[in-house]
Amino acid sequence: MGGAVSAGEDNDDLIDNLKEAQYIRTGRVEQAFRAIDRGDYYLDGYRDNAYKDLAWKHGNIHLSAPCIYSEVMEALKLQQGLSFLNLGSGTGYLSTMVGLIIGPFGVNHGVELHTNVVEYAKEKLDDFIKNSDSFDKFEFCEPIFVVGNCLEISSDSHQYDRIYCGAGVQKDHENYMKILLKVGGILVMPIEDQLELLRCQLTQITRTGQCSWESKNILAVSFAPLVQQNRAEGSKPDAVELPPVTVRSLQDLSRIYIRRTLRDLTNEESLDNGLVQRAPQKRKRRRCRRRRINTYVFVGNQLIPQAVESEEDERIEEEQHKGDQEQQEAQEKERQQQEERDIGSIEILKAVNVLRDKIMTLPLPESLKTYLLYYREK
Repeated sequence: MGGAVSAGEDNDDLIDNLKEAQYIRTGRVEQAFRAIDRGDYYLDGYRDNAYKDLAWKHGNIHLSAPCIYSEVMEALKLQQGLSFLNLGSGTGYLSTMVGLIIGPFGVNHGVELHTNVVEYAKEKLDDFIKNSDSFDKFEFCEPIFVVGNCLEISSDSHQYDRIYCGAGVQKDHENYMKILLKVGGILVMPIEDQLELLRCQLTQITRTGQCSWESKNILAVSFAPLVQQNRAEGSKPDAVELPPVTVRSLQDLSRIYIRRTLRDLTNEESLDNGLVQRAPQKRKRRRCRRRRINTYVFVGNQLIPQAVESEEDERIEEEQHKGDQEQQEAQEKERQQQEERDIGSIEILKAVNVLRDKIMTLPLPESLKTYLLYYREK
């Protein structure tokens, strides 16, 4: 599934295409997509395909097409502080983007069938925390992944505000998924077409009451079906225990609020120094009026004024046309120069991690600075 938008040269180019095609429609979703480079979740040797609007699979590792993830992120209507459950969490790409939106006081859990995929997701998450500058630009809810079959979740598990299932759900399992959702919550999942194999309808389900739900079809998609666990007759299934919802320690809370204060301070300083992205100014084209000579003609018994062009008009029009071209060329040159200055400012901001620099200048013990930086090396 995919191919709905043109391939991009890099992650930002891909996001631009998704925006233009109206798959990404809100600012917070756009920011999350730009912060997480899709190519970082590909195996070495396959990154050339990362910015195409296509699904990718290698062994048990799988990524859905960017247009699908865009629709899912928009349909979830994420907000800060929400709890999120990703059923079939895979590489952790989607869970990491969700973590940037729901923030440090949210809950971010994922269940994945394959042990090697969970290990892969943890490696990618660790790499993001340690090496990505985006980590310092957001307040993050770190995902927690567990191994298990999402159809075998313990019956006494807590419920979630937002749930996504990344595999085709049979009608028989639809109610099972709904029960995991809090009242007022949103579940997004592909529901299998009973008449056509692998064909699904990506559906947004809102729980409006204890026993009431509202459904909305989003997009026709192709998904592999949920894997049902094979077990011997009479044997009990291995129940999946979801991670507990814990309260953050006072030490962790202090780190969050110190980083928030410093981030706000550095953002204000950047604005004061003019290191912000500026859109090139749009200039109005000079409107030119053609000179006309009025004459009069008889129509029936009436004398009607009529505009007639003269040779002088033609000469003036040619001069004005030439002037317009020169003006447009000058404006285009000025626009390109302005863009180069803007890009230069943006590159400075990208190259310098201002939050890290601010922390490093604080009169604190090195051990405390390291803690505030989440032990990041750069």
